[in-house]
Amino acid sequence: MPKSLLQRFAQAAAIALGLSLAQGVLAAPVKVTYLLPAPPNLPAFAPWIIAKEKGYYAAHDLELNFIAAKGGVDVAKQLGAGNALIGGAMGETSIVVRANDIPVRAVALLGNGGLAQVATRRGAGIAGIADLKGKTMTVMSYSDNIYYSLLASLRKVGLGKNDVDIQAAGPSGVWQLFAAGKAQAMAASPDWVTNVENAGVEVRLIPLFESMAQAILASDKAIREQPELVRGVVQATLQGMRDVIQDPRDAARVFVKAVPAYVGKEEAVERVLRLYVEHVYASQQVLGHIDPQRMEQIRQFYVSEGIVSQAPRLEDLYTNQFIDSPMAAQ
Repeated sequence: MPKSLLQRFAQAAAIALGLSLAQGVLAAPVKVTYLLPAPPNLPAFAPWIIAKEKGYYAAHDLELNFIAAKGGVDVAKQLGAGNALIGGAMGETSIVVRANDIPVRAVALLGNGGLAQVATRRGAGIAGIADLKGKTMTVMSYSDNIYYSLLASLRKVGLGKNDVDIQAAGPSGVWQLFAAGKAQAMAASPDWVTNVENAGVEVRLIPLFESMAQAILASDKAIREQPELVRGVVQATLQGMRDVIQDPRDAARVFVKAVPAYVGKEEAVERVLRLYVEHVYASQQVLGHIDPQRMEQIRQFYVSEGIVSQAPRLEDLYTNQFIDSPMAAQ
């Protein structure tokens, strides 16, 4: 082979190798730290766990690493401080933190129902929020949105936080103290309600005032500078949510595969997921959509009752720009 042909061949091979390496670099998934308000192995986070297990994030060239923060408000604070780009909390979180100039907003809402309810023992004489006066009850954390929803519920019936002995007991103690009879009530998600029922306690559930479902939060910086990353996380998570809605039994199977600690507890996980489908995910016409009127109603109440010190602008609390692919709940 003439030298010129050898040179051209070598050059072509080098170019091909360079393109191959470049494509390999481009194909590498973007690593994303996603902050959760509680330990990531809870069934509450099934949409996220399923989305990762089934490759929905990978399809958007994303590799998520779930890290637990100390409640939803702490998630928002970490996002605002730039320690992560995206995370999860309850839908009303942005109302609480925007009042303190923390630049985060909700970018998707996982359901029309409320995440948290007050659970009491049947026969304990607690039929409504007003009956909590003088009682001991547990929450996961004073930095968790369920706590703020509880405060809003107490305010609505004329009670303050000092009228109830509210104990921050952590993700295990929140239900264990209640199950052991050391607290008369707990404010918790369906996961912990099911744990208490599995311990043989019959419970009565009382809705919290305008508690919203879990939301995906992102910093203003992430929305502005990395919108495709945010969109990928939103769309993949909503696909995981849709899987739960369509087939809770199979969703429980996938969840247990990803979280082996639940092996042998598939039926219990399925019960939790069915509670989410019935009470939290229910009746959302477009998965992920945030209702401005509902957000405004909660914003006005939080301001009027002094739960937040100032009124954040409604348009700073959320965006539906990443919910551009209708994903019907059926």
